[in-house]
Amino acid sequence: QERLVESGGGSVQVGGSLRLSCAVSGSRYCYGWFRQPPGKGREGVASIDSDGDTTYALSVKGRFTISRDNAKNTLYLQMDSLKPEDTAMYYCAADFPGGSWCRKEPPPPASDFSYWGQGTQVTVSS
Repeated sequence: QERLVESGGGSVQVGGSLRLSCAVSGSRYCYGWFRQPPGKGREGVASIDSDGDTTYALSVKGRFTISRDNAKNTLYLQMDSLKPEDTAMYYCAADFPGGSWCRKEPPPPASDFSYWGQGTQVTVSS
């Protein structure tokens, strides 16, 4: 069973940056980052396959970067040029095994992932 623990959320001003981390335990999983704004559903932000292939939602492409460090068992989401509409609870997710489903654009939906972290809050203020 995959256990996921997010960290790195916080408050930042418009145009700022944050890096989210997620402690993971597997290397052959597909991993994803999702976010849930207040009063809205959970949306996919980015995904990364076991071989490093990535996909992004259009709303974050060019501003966010998903990466994984298998040696450190850590998944990252680097968020630059943050906007108020990026304010949300952010979650990392995983499912096994990775594959072509993980490399679809836009990123796979939340229903495709079995394992979830507890979430970390990101607030962007103007």
